[in-house]
Amino acid sequence: MSHTTYTYKKRFPLENGLSLPQLEIAYHTYGTLNADKSNVIWVAHALTANSEVFDWWPGLFGENDLFNPKDYFIVCANNLGSCYGTTGPLSINPDTNEPWFSYFPHITIRDMANMLQVLKNHLGIDKIHTLIGGSQGGQIAQEWVLQNPEITENLILIATNAQHSPWGIAFNESQRLAIKADRTYFGNTTNGGEKGLQAARSIALLSYRNYNTYNSTQKNSGNNNINNHAASSYQRYQGEKLVKRFNAYSYVRLSEAMDSHNVARERAYSVETVLNDVEVPTLVIAVSSDVLFPINEQQLLAKGIKTSVYKEIDSLYGHDGFLIETKQLAEHIKQFYQTQNIKTQTVTI
Repeated sequence: MSHTTYTYKKRFPLENGLSLPQLEIAYHTYGTLNADKSNVIWVAHALTANSEVFDWWPGLFGENDLFNPKDYFIVCANNLGSCYGTTGPLSINPDTNEPWFSYFPHITIRDMANMLQVLKNHLGIDKIHTLIGGSQGGQIAQEWVLQNPEITENLILIATNAQHSPWGIAFNESQRLAIKADRTYFGNTTNGGEKGLQAARSIALLSYRNYNTYNSTQKNSGNNNINNHAASSYQRYQGEKLVKRFNAYSYVRLSEAMDSHNVARERAYSVETVLNDVEVPTLVIAVSSDVLFPINEQQLLAKGIKTSVYKEIDSLYGHDGFLIETKQLAEHIKQFYQTQNIKTQTVTI
């Protein structure tokens, strides 16, 4: 495993017409690039994840898993705007020598994809064997392929969509309202908006899970509770947990970027027609119980991408199922490689 930060010293243009003075890209690599550079697996990660994919996607990525460093050269970069080493609101603005905080410019999914292209060029990778992303990572993967059709030989999109829905935008705006209701957010300090971020995470969890998830995992142990409910303590705990590892200013910009996602924007034709431009073999995977990215959104992706295969995984855990049901994911990916006659690096597939 290698953890590195690449400094891109040129100005980095953003879709909104602004630019960043320079770019820091934090990324992890696992394994070794083979002689013909044909074993690259590139992971685009979700909203509050980081580049340590072996930590947050075990069961799919690891030494004993489908994507392992003995066979593949695995790359995952921390998203633009995040707080895990890539340029974001906590970074120093070279023009002011102060952190950006709430003044960090608005970014889009396309900006995130363009950042990955910068890193790919730096690493000297000509072709990716498989580009894989779930949730916001799937949005980034789509845009990267649409802007650079030759970058990958195979594409895997999990629990994601071609444009973010009014439902998803409403959830994100509710979370941002919670963050900004914490007046410390406007103080522009490292800890600004922490209480608001805790509340935002509680809202987000309702979309990541569903009624059945909570009914199964967060029931009170008896019938006599007046307060101190299991579900209440769970929400508080999850909010506190995120505050310890994430940042309110990054959360606001990343959620806004998710809302910007629409593959048809500025392309002058429909979502379905744009998706027709994706020509590489594509596996689209939905989570049956997902209420944030419901299966009709993955079905639309599969319908538009003519080279796609559509699969569903069953899960109690809603949207979070894409991080949890790794055994099902691995089986669908194995079948995809086999039925598409896709060359893989490992004899175990």
